[in-house]
Amino acid sequence: MTTTPLSATAGATQRPVVDPAPGRRRRPGRGGGRWTALLFLLPLLVYLVAFYVYPLARNVDLSLHDYTIRAFVTGDADFVGLANYRDILTDRTFSQAVFNTLVFTGVSLVFQFAIGLALAVFFRTSFPLSPVLRALFLVPWLLPLIVSASAWAWMLNSENGVVNWALSLFGVSQINWLTSPGWALASVTLANIWLGIPFNLVILYSGLQNIPGDLYEAAALDGATPRQQFWRITFPLLAPVSAITLLLGLVYTLKVVDIIWIMTTGGPGSASTTLAIWSYREAFGTGQPDFSPAAAVGNLLIVVAMLGGLLYLLIQRRQARS
Repeated sequence: MTTTPLSATAGATQRPVVDPAPGRRRRPGRGGGRWTALLFLLPLLVYLVAFYVYPLARNVDLSLHDYTIRAFVTGDADFVGLANYRDILTDRTFSQAVFNTLVFTGVSLVFQFAIGLALAVFFRTSFPLSPVLRALFLVPWLLPLIVSASAWAWMLNSENGVVNWALSLFGVSQINWLTSPGWALASVTLANIWLGIPFNLVILYSGLQNIPGDLYEAAALDGATPRQQFWRITFPLLAPVSAITLLLGLVYTLKVVDIIWIMTTGGPGSASTTLAIWSYREAFGTGQPDFSPAAAVGNLLIVVAMLGGLLYLLIQRRQARS
């Protein structure tokens, strides 16, 4: 009787498994991972649609129809197309509102950024009271806007304001800060600058912390003065942070309503009326509300803010290529 070795039997019965298409092997759980990622994105998508896409689409719809209080109740507003945009562009308030918006926004951004940058550079050097002073500079940013605006309205009051009282000590006659066409816009701009300095200080101070101190030490050894260090090291390396600070400042300043409304309500006349105040006055001011022109003015502000964002993206792309 002949016996077959066990190894030979095993070799005869077992055959190697060959993958017919190794390149087409399916990854386990690939479809499940995609659905999991979509589920994680779902809350963000719902938030964006509910609080950004829908309000924007609704605002555009308001500007293309003639909405009144009755139309809101009945839902049968007449479609007027671009008539609301034509009306606001030909309104005599438009040119004044555009000019005031440019002055209010431009002057606020320049002084907020300049003073905030100066304070950030000042606080970069540590000294005993530095944390306390930085905390005090944040007070205007932490106060409710209605409190800040009311305080500025009281200080700039023509009859019993502390500013006129202080100026009278130097022989300066009474100035009608809030009721004079020549001073109303300057007054609300001054208040807005005061409110925006802490924001610029915080962002720019954080950007300064990312600049290595070795650069300043090397520049000092080479004989660079503090002024040269600022223009050759601080300002160039702070450019990305400065760009986003100015962009956010532009967006925030364009939509300022509460400060101006509490202090002057856009007056006297239209002396301190910006596009945001004009939109608010049309929709919620005294008299018959007119929602459709207010929505049209609001859409113009959105376009301006988007142009600012596109300009920022172009600057960032150019810096990335260089």
